[in-house]
Amino acid sequence: MSSDFEGYEQDFAVLTAEITSKIARVPRLPPDEKKQMVANVEKQLEEAKELLEQMDLEVREIPPQSRGMYSNRMRSYKQEMGKLETDFKRSRIAYSDEVRNELLGDDGNSSENQRAHLLDNTERLERSSRRLEAGYQIAVETEQIGQEMLENLSHDREKIQRARERLRETDANLGKSSRILTGMLRRVRSHAYRTNV
Repeated sequence: MSSDFEGYEQDFAVLTAEITSKIARVPRLPPDEKKQMVANVEKQLEEAKELLEQMDLEVREIPPQSRGMYSNRMRSYKQEMGKLETDFKRSRIAYSDEVRNELLGDDGNSSENQRAHLLDNTERLERSSRRLEAGYQIAVETEQIGQEMLENLSHDREKIQRARERLRETDANLGKSSRILTGMLRRVRSHAYRTNV
């Protein structure tokens, strides 16, 4: 099950990275390309939502005692999705304002301010994208360390179980040896008693 979840997780990471990159590019594109890019981002956001739903269904199938880590990751992905949608809305508003200014021929201070604002938003989006990628890498590394620890604990448990089995066998052998020696001592004493008599 977790392999299905991890597959969806990787697809989600790749898709959101593409969306973040495209949102950052929207303000800098010519009008025709901007329109196409906006439509493309809308489609990809829908795909990302579907992936989240699939991941959510997978998490519900996990036994409750193992569900905590996956639930935390889902919360993080949903927050990321919400931020992407917010950034996309802002990008679309900026795009709409820019189209309106182009239609009205408004190239004054408001256009300059708008461009500065868009550049600022673009830089923020790029910084957020880098932080998300770093966060995802940390999550992957943490998961790998957790899996290695679980494997080591499993091996240690097997060693302890084997040692216990050997102790039980040794204890049984000692008990048998003790009974044999006790019998031999009894016979020696009986023989010595009869000889002395």
